[in-house]
Amino acid sequence: MKITFVTDTYRPQANGVATTLHRLVKGLRDRGHEVDIVRPAVLACEEQGMRVPSVSLPGYREIRIGLPIGILLKNRWSKSRPDAIYVATESPLGVSAIRAARNMGIPVGSGFHTDFPKYMAYYKMPLLGQAATRYLRHVHNRSDRTFVPSRDTIDNLAEQGFENLELLPKGVDTKRFHPKKRDSLLRASWGATANSPVGLFVGRIAPEKNIPLAIRTFSELKSRFPDFRGVFVGGGPVLEEYRKKYPEFTFTGVQFGEDLARHYASADLFVFPSVTETFGNVTLEGMASGLAVVAFDYAAARLHIKDGENGFTAPFGDEDRFVEKAMEALNRHDIGEIGAAARRSARKVRWKKVVKRFEKSLRTMISENNGPSNPAPSKPPVRELQTA
Repeated sequence: MKITFVTDTYRPQANGVATTLHRLVKGLRDRGHEVDIVRPAVLACEEQGMRVPSVSLPGYREIRIGLPIGILLKNRWSKSRPDAIYVATESPLGVSAIRAARNMGIPVGSGFHTDFPKYMAYYKMPLLGQAATRYLRHVHNRSDRTFVPSRDTIDNLAEQGFENLELLPKGVDTKRFHPKKRDSLLRASWGATANSPVGLFVGRIAPEKNIPLAIRTFSELKSRFPDFRGVFVGGGPVLEEYRKKYPEFTFTGVQFGEDLARHYASADLFVFPSVTETFGNVTLEGMASGLAVVAFDYAAARLHIKDGENGFTAPFGDEDRFVEKAMEALNRHDIGEIGAAARRSARKVRWKKVVKRFEKSLRTMISENNGPSNPAPSKPPVRELQTA
């Protein structure tokens, strides 16, 4: 198959969408498929695909939004017609790609990777959140199907009128994220001894990630365990503010590749307090690294964590219980066994399985070929795409 990916983000950018797309592209190529990537020209990646103009997102200078180039896409696809198109981001670039694909009768799928309406609610902008929902619904319902990474998100989108939804959970690289990469020198740089409990957060240092709850959790753990160390990995708009405000914790900035893997493996507890995720790749990365993970019971945590067995989950949004679960984790004498169980669970969720299922779904989409003259039914069944 010849597949074109259209996206505003890609590796080496440090976010879950970029990581997911990189894995899907690599996996499809490894299986013998030709993959072309349309993305903003400013992204410093090795891909030779089509590069397009973009603008930065207000408040997030590192995030670029691709501009609409429908005519150019039609010219490109007329000369080299893809079998299917996958639009990963809902920017003007993505919208123009869906429109061009529909006009040319090329099967087109979309990915719901980021729940912007939830972000708006977190920033106390409900009216913008409602507008975002209407916009996203219009964009995704123009595609032949929308791939969604968790059952929670599918249920939420279906209630809001999104159609053609298909479950595509994510995988994890269990070779990269491995307990054997624990680094005593790195721990020492955090002020931790061999026996000091270390809590870790990985993600954007931004309001939508619920950083205040991570701070509260680490603070209460430090009051109970004086030698506790809290480490935050990631960049974002409030990074410098938090570095100054909470000097008792370590803020490393963004980490990549093997360095990121060492940071995971060198901790003992992973906390992920975000309530705005469609999945949460970092949950699986923490589990693969042999950490006891504390998260709210939704998205990746609901799919992969059994509370008290291979990690810990708190009821969605219950911050007091979240802190209690983190305290319970460090009080458990068998926290190492819980981390080992988390690792075993993560090993069952390989990217190869995800890619094979994605490939199968693309083939089905191509065979159905819902072009403009053969629109999708108004209320199709929700499809499920399992990795097991």
